[in-house]
Amino acid sequence: MSWLLNSSIGRKLIMSVSGFFLVFFLIFHATMNMVAVFSEDAYNTICGLLGANWYAVAGTAVLGGFVAIHFIYALLLTLQNRKARGNANYAVSVRPSGVEWASQNMFVLGIIIVGFMLLHFSQFWYKMMFTELMGHHEVALGTSTVSPKDGAEFVKFYFSHLWVVVAYLIWYVALWFHLSHGIWSAFQTIGTSGKIWLSRWKVIGNIFATVVMLAFAFVTIYFYARSVIDPSTVAMYY
Repeated sequence: MSWLLNSSIGRKLIMSVSGFFLVFFLIFHATMNMVAVFSEDAYNTICGLLGANWYAVAGTAVLGGFVAIHFIYALLLTLQNRKARGNANYAVSVRPSGVEWASQNMFVLGIIIVGFMLLHFSQFWYKMMFTELMGHHEVALGTSTVSPKDGAEFVKFYFSHLWVVVAYLIWYVALWFHLSHGIWSAFQTIGTSGKIWLSRWKVIGNIFATVVMLAFAFVTIYFYARSVIDPSTVAMYY
């Protein structure tokens, strides 16, 4: 097992497996967000099921564990690669031919993504699941109070702020670059990417990243546009 934890290929394998788990979570999250566009009641029902229930708390802990593992091993691989290259980092200022920009900046993209995750958690998870776990049945939202299970109200409130919308769109762009490279790279690591399939996985990765990020972006822009067109939908918070 030491090779899995200490070797470069072992660490990449751990990165790939944890990355696949996070990809499945993104699919679920994007689908759940789209539900809010068509039915706020249905979205709130899902939020209720994912509140302070033991299975939701356990799932959140597992998700946090995979995020931590993914980030820690990304850091270890980055430091290992920098040490192996040594002064070569300073000798080359132009990206080598055939090397994607995302490939050279995966760790930086990861830091941006984690930074925005903290913002996201402070706006949603902390005021919803964590508030429920603390035994509170109401939480402040703007100048009003709502139930921590009323997820649609959180979506409407936060996405009525232009700076929040812009910040999330930047986050989605970083996620797109990270995903579009990470998916085919993960398949390459686990050995399912030959000469023919490598190009196919790259196309699949680009399509997947685009569809998922467009879903996230659509929900964000939709609720902002709705707050502008009909301010009464968020008037209670101002």
